[in-house]
Amino acid sequence: MILEKEYVKTTMVNHRKKFAQFFTPEPIAKIMCNWLLQDNNFSTLLEPAFGLGIFSRIILNNKPNVDITGFDVDKTIYNTAKNNFINNNNIKLFLEDYLFNDWNNKYDRIICNPPYLKFHDYENKKTLDKIKKKLNFHLTGFTNIYTLFLLKSIYQLKENGRIAYIIPSEFLNSDYGKKIKEYLVKSNILRHIIIFDFKENVFDNAQTTSSILLLAKDKHKKNIQFSVVSNQKELNFINTIIDNYPKSSGQILISTDTIEPNVKWRKYYQKQQSIKYRNLIPFNHVAKVIRGIATGANNYFIFNAEKAKQYNIQEENLLPCITKSKDVNKPIFTKSDFIALKNNNAKIFLFDGIKNQDKNTLKYIKLGEEKGIHEKYLTSKRNPWYSLENRPPSPIWVGVFYRKGLKFVRNEAGISNLTTFHCIYSINNLFNKINIDLLFAYLLTDIAQKIFNDNRREYGDGLKKFEPNDLNNALMLDLSILDKDTEKLIIELYNEYKISVLNNSEDRSKINEINEQLRKIYEV
Repeated sequence: MILEKEYVKTTMVNHRKKFAQFFTPEPIAKIMCNWLLQDNNFSTLLEPAFGLGIFSRIILNNKPNVDITGFDVDKTIYNTAKNNFINNNNIKLFLEDYLFNDWNNKYDRIICNPPYLKFHDYENKKTLDKIKKKLNFHLTGFTNIYTLFLLKSIYQLKENGRIAYIIPSEFLNSDYGKKIKEYLVKSNILRHIIIFDFKENVFDNAQTTSSILLLAKDKHKKNIQFSVVSNQKELNFINTIIDNYPKSSGQILISTDTIEPNVKWRKYYQKQQSIKYRNLIPFNHVAKVIRGIATGANNYFIFNAEKAKQYNIQEENLLPCITKSKDVNKPIFTKSDFIALKNNNAKIFLFDGIKNQDKNTLKYIKLGEEKGIHEKYLTSKRNPWYSLENRPPSPIWVGVFYRKGLKFVRNEAGISNLTTFHCIYSINNLFNKINIDLLFAYLLTDIAQKIFNDNRREYGDGLKKFEPNDLNNALMLDLSILDKDTEKLIIELYNEYKISVLNNSEDRSKINEINEQLRKIYEV
């Protein structure tokens, strides 16, 4: 990895981030190459995101006469790689976008560490249209670019060919990943998924957990193997599995006939906590989770008392709103907490230009237009552009990202929130009515945390995330089966806990008692 280390030293971080350049560690690159080399009968190799060619270097050490084709869009890294391989006549490098070129060629082997770019960081619609036209395959606009690389590579694979890809494991458990998983299963090409459950990131500075996909266009299609690797010492075990292919010898084997593309695949490689409990229902039967307010221009819309004074904006044009998770440090947020933040000049208001259009409000709206705020992605879709999303204050908030545990907050102040929290609204109808304090008490328990975690998304460095539908589709205990005495006891315990929080002496023992009551009733 000397070449990669020198490149990192001499290339600015911003440049590497712009092109999503995160180099594959050599031990992992060797595993991926071993998959391609296990059946040594091939003559062509494609590297769709060539970078500095670590995969090609390893392959050439074992098979020096293979014809290699590589693509990259960054001129800096392209020139470095070209100079390094100047004496290799069997390598053809192209300074071109792989997704828009080379559709007609097929390859024996394809290996790739594709760019990790979110849907809003590349020509999203143009790329999706190209994939749809070539593959007759429709994808959501939220699809990450690395999955597009993967789909194109499958399209370009020859009979008896093999593919090794290292990509974020988030697609295994995301909404946009359902289509990708469906394609992998139907194509009968997926053989092995290796999930890295390292404490540290696989890639430096990349907030993502990674997985290796090993694919083969052969006749061996009975099972998909899953392996979870928690440290580098366990990588040798993966090499053993590769050496034994096509014999199935993985930790977890799932038949291609029974695997479900529309569920989170975490259920196949991690123990599900929900199986410990009976009487479970989807969370969306009792509550609805939606994201917080998105302004599209936080610097413009967010105010504190000082900024309001500076621009002479009246209080009726300021919507009370939590804009940062760190401003909420207790599980119960009251009006007194909000007043304390206001007195500390915290940024807890949103500019609302609709309520009262006096001369100062109109002046601030004009200032926004002079700065081009009205032309930003979200603001350009609102009418008028300075209006806020219609999002009534929710009784419960839940944090989006977490490391130690989901952050639920009872919003007793009745104020709004930005996307730092999701909003939880209870659903009350003729068939289903739940006490909001009973629901919140449940959400604070360890049982709730464990069951929700079955539906989480994972990023690097222990960071976890829930999108609204991850929570909506998660399971929970059916609280409606509780008898009146138990329900009353839980609410009494919660009220005692609430008093301790308001007195700044949080007593978690009351929540633990609620947890124990629920465990006795619901545990299998």
